[in-house]
Amino acid sequence: MPSISEKGKMMPASPIRKLVPFAEEAKRKGRKVYHLNIGQPDIPTPEPALKAIREMDLEVVAYSHSAGNESYRRKLAAYYTSIGIPVDHHQLLITTGGSEAILFAMMTCFNPGEEVITPEPFYANYNGFAAAAGVKINPITSVIENGFALPPVSEIEKKIGPSTKGIIICNPNNPTGYLYSKEELYQLRDIVNKYDLYLFSDEVYREFCYDGKSHFSAMQLEGIEENVIMLDSVSKRYSSCGSRIGALVTRNSEVINTALKFAQARLSPPSFGQLAAEASLDTPPEYFEKVYDEYIHRRDFLVEALNKMPGVDCPVPGGAFYAIARLPVDDSDAFSQWLLSDFEYKNATVMLAPASGFYATPGLGKQEVRIAYVLKIDDLREAMKCLEVALKEYPGRTV
Repeated sequence: MPSISEKGKMMPASPIRKLVPFAEEAKRKGRKVYHLNIGQPDIPTPEPALKAIREMDLEVVAYSHSAGNESYRRKLAAYYTSIGIPVDHHQLLITTGGSEAILFAMMTCFNPGEEVITPEPFYANYNGFAAAAGVKINPITSVIENGFALPPVSEIEKKIGPSTKGIIICNPNNPTGYLYSKEELYQLRDIVNKYDLYLFSDEVYREFCYDGKSHFSAMQLEGIEENVIMLDSVSKRYSSCGSRIGALVTRNSEVINTALKFAQARLSPPSFGQLAAEASLDTPPEYFEKVYDEYIHRRDFLVEALNKMPGVDCPVPGGAFYAIARLPVDDSDAFSQWLLSDFEYKNATVMLAPASGFYATPGLGKQEVRIAYVLKIDDLREAMKCLEVALKEYPGRTV
C-alpha cells in the first residue's frame, strides 16, 4: 500500500474537535451535551444577511473574481475605513473563511523551514496552517497569572533567529480572551521594525472588547505599513460561521498580488457566502449592542461561577468569547474525555477543549481548558453545575 506523505503525518488533528466521537457516543446514550468546546455562537445571524440569501435573484451561480466580488470588496474597504483602517478594495482579498486568509498569508510570506513567533496558548489551527505551508511555529509563552498578557519584549527577542520571518497575534485572543493594548502593539511594532519581520494580526473578534476598552488594530501602527497583514472573518462578528468568508488585508501590494495567485488556483471564494457577507455590512448598530450586552452577561456569569469552584482559577477575559480556566485535575485531556465517556449529572455533561492543544511547548496546558461562552445563560448555568459536580467526582482531582 502506498505510504502517506510526511506532511500528512505532521498535520495535527484539531484539539477542538478530537473529542467529537465521545460526544456523539454520549448523545447516543441519551445524555445532553453542553458544547463549550467550540466557538459556534448561538446568536442569530443578522437579518440583512438572511434576507439577502432568501431574496437572491440568480439564474447562474457563477465564479466570482478570484479576489472576491468587487462590490463586496469596495463595501468592506469602506467599513474598515470607517473604523480607522483606511484601505481601498485593491488592498484586500476575500477568502474562504479566515482560515484560508491565514494559509494564503503564510504561503505568500514564508518559505518552508522559516519560523513565525506567536504567543502561546494560540489558536490551535495555526499549527495546521503552518504544517501545510511548511512553516515552523516558534512559541513564546504567556501565563495565566497575568491573564495571558504579551510576554516581555526581551523574551520575544530571545526567540528571534536567522529563520524568523514573522510574528502572528490574535487580538482579542483565541483561546485566552486577552485584549492586547495599544502599548503592547507598539512594542510589537518596534520589534517588527527592528528585525524587518511580517506582523500577522488575526482580528476576527474585533467587535468583542469589554470593560470600556476599545480595539486597536495592527493596521493602525505607523512605520510598518508594508509589514502588517490583517486577517479577518465574518464568522464571529456576524455569527455566520457557515458562510466561510474571510479576508486578507494589507497595504503591501506585493503580498496582495502574490496571494492572489494562490486565490486564482482555487478559483473563487463562495458565492452565497459573499452575498450574505456583503449584506451583513448593513447590520444596524443595535444588533451589536445586544450581542455585546449578551456576551458581557455570559462572561461575567461564567467567570464568577468558575472562580467559586474550589481549586479553579479563571482570569477575566477582555475580549472575544473564550476563557481559559485552570482546573484541579491531573490531565485536562483525560478529564475532558472522562466528562463525555464516564460522567453524567442529571443525564447531562459538558464538552470542553483541553488547553494542551493550544500550546506548542510540550507539557503546557495540562491543567487548563478553553471554555467558549457561546450558550445562553440558562444553558451555561446547567453546564457549570455539571462541571462543579464533575470536578468533585473526577478520580484524577489533584487538590
